Amino acid sequence: MTPSILRKNYTPYAYQIPHLHLHFDLDLQRTRVHSRFTVHTATPGAPLVLDGEDLHLLRIQVDGQVLTDSDYLLSPTTLHIPLSQPTHTIEIENYCEPAQNTSLMGLYQSGQHLFTQCEAEGFRKITWFADRPDVLSRYTVHLVGDKQPFPYLLSNGNLIHSAELSPTRHEAIWEDPFAKPSYLFAVVAGDFDCREQYIHTASGRQVLLQIYSDRGDYDKTEWAMQSLINALRWDEQRFGLELDLDRYMVVSAADFNMGAMENKGLNVFNAAYVLAQPQSTTDQSYRDIEAVIGHEYFHNWTGNRVTCRDWFQLSLKEGLTVFRDQEFSADMLAAGLDGAAAQSARAVKRIDDVNVLHLAQFPEDAGPMAHPIRPNSYEEISNFYTATIYEKGAEVIRMFHSLLGESGFQAALKTYFTQFDGQAVTCDDFMACMDQQYQSQFPGQTLAAFAGWYEQAGTPRLGVQLHYDAALQTATLTIHQHNPPVGIELLTQPLAPKPALLMPLTLGFLNTHGAPLKVRHEQKTANQFTLRVDQAQQQFVFEQVTEAPVLSLLRDFSAPVHLDYERPLDELIVLAHHDDNAFSRWHAIQNLAQRCLLTDDATESAPLQHALLQVWTRLLEDTDLSSAYLSRALRLPSVRQLLTQMRPIAPDVLVRRHQHLEYALAQQLSHAWATLYERLLSQTPSVYSPHATDAGGRALKNLALQQLVMAQHPHALAWAQAQYHSATNMTDQWGALAALVHYGPTEQRQAVLNDFYATWHHNALVLDRWFSIQANAPYFDVNQATALSQHPDFTLRNPNRARALIFQFCTNNMTQVHCPSGYDFWYNHVVALDALNPEISARLCRAFDNWSHYAEPFRSELKQRFERLQQHSQLSPNVKEIVQKALTIK
Repeated sequence: MTPSILRKNYTPYAYQIPHLHLHFDLDLQRTRVHSRFTVHTATPGAPLVLDGEDLHLLRIQVDGQVLTDSDYLLSPTTLHIPLSQPTHTIEIENYCEPAQNTSLMGLYQSGQHLFTQCEAEGFRKITWFADRPDVLSRYTVHLVGDKQPFPYLLSNGNLIHSAELSPTRHEAIWEDPFAKPSYLFAVVAGDFDCREQYIHTASGRQVLLQIYSDRGDYDKTEWAMQSLINALRWDEQRFGLELDLDRYMVVSAADFNMGAMENKGLNVFNAAYVLAQPQSTTDQSYRDIEAVIGHEYFHNWTGNRVTCRDWFQLSLKEGLTVFRDQEFSADMLAAGLDGAAAQSARAVKRIDDVNVLHLAQFPEDAGPMAHPIRPNSYEEISNFYTATIYEKGAEVIRMFHSLLGESGFQAALKTYFTQFDGQAVTCDDFMACMDQQYQSQFPGQTLAAFAGWYEQAGTPRLGVQLHYDAALQTATLTIHQHNPPVGIELLTQPLAPKPALLMPLTLGFLNTHGAPLKVRHEQKTANQFTLRVDQAQQQFVFEQVTEAPVLSLLRDFSAPVHLDYERPLDELIVLAHHDDNAFSRWHAIQNLAQRCLLTDDATESAPLQHALLQVWTRLLEDTDLSSAYLSRALRLPSVRQLLTQMRPIAPDVLVRRHQHLEYALAQQLSHAWATLYERLLSQTPSVYSPHATDAGGRALKNLALQQLVMAQHPHALAWAQAQYHSATNMTDQWGALAALVHYGPTEQRQAVLNDFYATWHHNALVLDRWFSIQANAPYFDVNQATALSQHPDFTLRNPNRARALIFQFCTNNMTQVHCPSGYDFWYNHVVALDALNPEISARLCRAFDNWSHYAEPFRSELKQRFERLQQHSQLSPNVKEIVQKALTIK
């Protein structure tokens, strides 16, 4: 396999383009674009190469002279213009067709609005330009359109002029004072509701914040505005970073491929991450909105003011910004809580983040698309907006933070911004700032070995061995690390050895009764230490260890690794009951459940299940733990998550085990669940608030209801029906609906599904939920999925709707999708989506890219579908790359 683009082949663009003037005559069917820019080069004679796709060329001028067809070379993807002087002025006129653009990249129609999406390579679908992140230009944008469909004409930066041109036409001119790459460009035109608020920044400057949404959705944007203000204040207080524009806009779009886009000063958002009100939005969606609003706002500095030189450096902006939004969310959850409660709230956030890592990134690291957080090659960059780039990238930043501490990390970031503001830079530049700070804090030490995290694919394995010497009162910890080749690394022959990685390993010491045990290491006495692990094999000796310790390893998930430690069951039980690190206690409970579900030994299974039952019983009796924490601790790991731990993967076996254990626990604990449900029901607040404490109570109450319906408790159906019909917020109504749809009798579940549809069919985001709850129900088979895909309200053209039904069934319905007809359903929709939106299709294609890890007959059935895809004549490059790697890399 020969990759089409290699990181080592990067060369700077031959020309500088300091200023770009754009004129748009906006129309849903045919938008005319006129661009004008001056290019400068130190090497005259090099042709000007511009990117463009799906465009209709009208005219090209160079220094005022109109070019003929023979004066330039035009291909489907590039425009070559021969130039001879150091400086030339270029003008290009073209048109594009937004209504026909189903890829949702470039300029496209959504409803009666126009939106743009330019990251990564969408600007080339608007006009010909140097569509690459290292070409930074200042943009002046002149928008002209009809007033009736487009009363709002928006672009990046500051509005410097607006006027009526006629009774039906008007114009607006926007100027962005900051140079930016083309991927951060945005235009929005349409008729919106607008919520706005003036606030003052930390330095006293007045700025205008605006949230645009479809007409009628104004009342649903209050939370988005509050989240934006919270993000702005948090970035000022935690990082000392201030908004640099006079105006900051967020626009809600019904059709959008991703979550949101950080276009400078004009963020375009998937409506799911803007619109919220208690009656139609769950607690989780409130938190998601807050996180995504924060993420895109934080990009204003980590991504916009300092951007990436090329797309290989994507994690430079995304990993850092995900870390920042995770910290923002954790601080928001802990706001207003005291020490222990605040610590618990932050632990809940860490649990949720690590769950995402286990669910999405670890499987990716074990499959054919495995890549480092800074890839060395790619064919389609849109295929690399992955959990590795985002979530693993954030874990790498978190390790920097752990090694440097909060003050050291902040100092290193300040150096980074001071040195590189206004530039397009690399991961190496960022690492150099971190290393400079580390060497100042720890003379004689360096972070050089940390570069491996940017160069290696795969999830490292840490093997841990403990030797306790009672006579000497020492505990010797031996650590081995190994990161076997994965993904494209497997195609290199001979296989290249991977150097050891540098990582922080945080561990705690407990005694056999679960109490903290203080020991001594490197002149420090404590019960918790963070070790610097940077060798293939290392030993760490702890002294004054008065009794055999129980190790609490990888606290707070201090490094994104697999841990191999042969821990006796009694130690795991101690940690599950007593670990004073909230995250590690949850992790011990999860490990105990994993052992129950993955063991093939019936004699081993019984004591494991008994131990898990005892742990859950004690958790249900614990009134000191927060409800939010209990709602995470009292859940089994999902089947999808466990698939990565099984070789070969036998989904039918795992589903049966999971269902058996789930039902057994629900029945054995039904009395405790009922007591808990009634208590939480009596404590339901009269007024809804998305605050962490209230949301935690609802999460635990709804979990209890689900367990009771599953266990067929005599009062469960009545409780679920009553909660569904009396709920004053979507979280409670959804909790009751989920319990009835997944575990209730056929007649009752169909009745509530019909009622839910009748109530909410007018609300697109809630209707997405109606599709999704059916798609992942354990009884919902391929025939039902096919029938639902024919529903009048279903469309593949809307990514949210496609994700709600097709993705949910193919990726989360482990009970029904793993059969020949299920794989046909997946194959057919990969093909159908590819004709409309290759980016979304490629993501669906990845659902089974690890087919070679499956047991028979699943392996052969999946391989046949991939081979059929490979033979399909009309596949997009996006899907071709996934298919080729899936069949080549096993």
